[in-house]
Amino acid sequence: MISLIVNGQTHELDVTEDMTLLWVLRDYLNLKGTKYGCGIAECGACTIHVNGEPELSCQMAVEDVIGKKITTIEGLADDHPVKQAWIKEQVPQCGYCQPGQMMKAASLLAKDKNPNEETIVEHMDDHLCRCGTYLRVKKGVAAASEIMREKGGQS
Repeated sequence: MISLIVNGQTHELDVTEDMTLLWVLRDYLNLKGTKYGCGIAECGACTIHVNGEPELSCQMAVEDVIGKKITTIEGLADDHPVKQAWIKEQVPQCGYCQPGQMMKAASLLAKDKNPNEETIVEHMDDHLCRCGTYLRVKKGVAAASEIMREKGGQS
């Protein structure tokens, strides 16, 4: 049995240590928000947070996250500024890549509450969107930053 801390809850799972975290999240914990996009760490659809840092779950073995805090899109608070901004700015088109995009945006805003356009683009640049909503993603990150500042920096 392997113990994982996901979205603040401890889960005891009967999986092998070399199993990919993405499939544990989706198939064993039924957290379907984390998407399988490419399986080769090129698209970002599977982005989660491990101890607050964005990571690609398609490339992480379970043994690499034992004892670490894992957060998926389901673990991001409903009133998180990124979620509010994504709705306000109507960022998604098909939505498939958006959980990964949102997790990556949340990691940026946790470190930089007021990123400039260049910083946003640089931070989000490694995420692929088949629909090409990059301008809306950029606008969403900026809007989330504004919401955070209005709330006094809370995320």
